[in-house]
Amino acid sequence: MRRMLFKSLVHGPLTEAAPKADDAALAELAAQVDRTARLRLGRTLSIREVDAGSCNGCELEIHALNNIVYDLERFGLRFVASPRHADVLLVTGPVTTNMREALERTYQATPAPKWVVAVGDCARDGGIFAGSYACVGGVSAVLPVDLHIRGCPPSPITLLQGLLALLETVERSVK
Repeated sequence: MRRMLFKSLVHGPLTEAAPKADDAALAELAAQVDRTARLRLGRTLSIREVDAGSCNGCELEIHALNNIVYDLERFGLRFVASPRHADVLLVTGPVTTNMREALERTYQATPAPKWVVAVGDCARDGGIFAGSYACVGGVSAVLPVDLHIRGCPPSPITLLQGLLALLETVERSVK
């Protein structure tokens, strides 16, 4: 035990450094998402995250949006517990056979206007799980998808840029 304690004091922690804070760019990007959501919806954007059978890599990046580095609540973006309060469904992972019905019910419970965002390569086309007997395929095999965000996993900034692109696309299609 003493040897392990001494080793940890000499070598230090084996963690990665925090990402470089580009607070101005992040603040501008999040403020732009908030402005666009308020113009389109008249309120902030409510997001419901649905794991359809992923490895949890994308969920870690999605949950990073709520940590102290990004803290999206301060910009008006919020995650909700019920699909009945959501505007956007963020779906991760390939849709497994066991999650297909649950995903369809979640989509039906979400009020209009609603948008579906497939997050990650697995949600786009099944990723490394494509062709498995336990997977139906990507999210688009089950639901109409409005936006695909590529990456394995996509970074929090990429997720935020994707939400902004979704809102701008929706705003243009309404005009």
